[in-house]
Amino acid sequence: MSPRHFSRLSLAAAIGALAVAAFAATPSRASEEAVVIPAPAVDVQAADGIQTAVIAGGCFWGVQGVYQHTAGVLNAVSGYSGGSKMTANYTMIGTGTTGHAEAVEIKYDPKKISYGKILQIFFSVAHDPTQLNRQGPDIGTQYRSAIFTTNDEQKKVAEAYIAQLNAAKVYKKPIVTKVGPLQAFYPAEDYHQDYLTLHPNQPYIVFNDIPKIENLKKIFAENYIEKPTLVRNAKATN
Repeated sequence: MSPRHFSRLSLAAAIGALAVAAFAATPSRASEEAVVIPAPAVDVQAADGIQTAVIAGGCFWGVQGVYQHTAGVLNAVSGYSGGSKMTANYTMIGTGTTGHAEAVEIKYDPKKISYGKILQIFFSVAHDPTQLNRQGPDIGTQYRSAIFTTNDEQKKVAEAYIAQLNAAKVYKKPIVTKVGPLQAFYPAEDYHQDYLTLHPNQPYIVFNDIPKIENLKKIFAENYIEKPTLVRNAKATN
């Protein structure tokens, strides 16, 4: 069994309601702490129509959940990017040998939220960009920090922002996030979609992901929405 399967699925059966009760008493216990960071000095020019951003920051459950609570996001889908279509499934991804990262495809309205703001949330509350090939309890290249850019402008903004944050020394360690062109994005299995909303009391979610939502609400109050924008609802309206 991979570390991922143990930490996320076996943990639920092992500690169950006891973990939830413990978290209620000490809600600050989370795998990654949020960091207040400056907005990007360079951003993508606002354009007409729906835009796409693809990012990877560890377990896609929490990353998807963060953007489902972000205003201006029309849909956030958990999936895989970095490898081939043949290996884009949860079982093979878990081996850490496919080249894939657990990723989230974000469809957004650039008139309501910018690409730079999406990256600011990504680096601040969605994950820890200084952890190499891991996030919290999950270890392996499939949990790496990555930005998959869809065009040269996104690449320029992402690279400039990483340089800006490193220069400002907002983290204790250098950012390890890799920036590279998006080759393809493959949606994950249905049971991974909307996972945070459907399983809010699962211990992994309680310890690792609910704090991300609380940090989004606290640090990015103007971008936070209480009701999540779910994949199942997007499917129903398309």
